[in-house]
Formats: sequence, structure tokens, C-alpha cells
Amino acid sequence: MDLNQYQDKSRETARYPNLGNNAIYPTLGLAGEAGEVADKVKKVIRDKDGLFGAMEKQEIKLELGDVLWYIAQLSTELGFDLDEVAQLNLDKLSSRAMRGKLSGSGDNR
Repeated sequence: MDLNQYQDKSRETARYPNLGNNAIYPTLGLAGEAGEVADKVKKVIRDKDGLFGAMEKQEIKLELGDVLWYIAQLSTELGFDLDEVAQLNLDKLSSRAMRGKLSGSGDNR
């Protein structure tokens, strides 16, 4: 499955207010789900000395799927194709790598 196929298929399960004109809802969902990923990683560091077992990995994989779902919905709300978003990110990172600017801060380095 490519990213645009995922984006189209995931839209079938989108149920939130003002669907088609609401970037706020998927943005808040994205922040919440990313927080859940971070919390699970934090607990592995705290409770498992940073060692990810099969169960922890599976739980994080499920949360990453939720992050992807919200990214797909936000992209759709803003009129972006996920394939385009992904390619733009790779192009940006490739440009930074070629210029020796992967490290540092700021979007326009």
C-alpha cells in the first residue's frame, strides 16, 4: 500500500465535527497520539532500562498507526497528498545532507 492509498482508505473511518473543513480536530488528535508514543517510550526507559521487548514494540507500533491516521486526516483537511508530503520531506532532508546541514536548528538551514 502506498501513502495515498492509505490516506484514501483511512478517510473512510474519519468521524469528527466539520469533516472536510476542520484542521483543528486532527491536529489535536495528532498531538495526543504522539504524546502516547512518547509516553510508552518513556516508560520503557524508566521501567525496562531502555530495552524494548516484543510487547512494548507492538504497543508502540499501534500508537504509530494512530499518529499516521491523524497525519493522513490533517493532510486531507489541508488538501495535501501524503505521497507529496513524504517526498517533500525527503527532498528537504536530501538538500540538507548535500549541504552538510542535517545538524543544527531552524527549518531553512
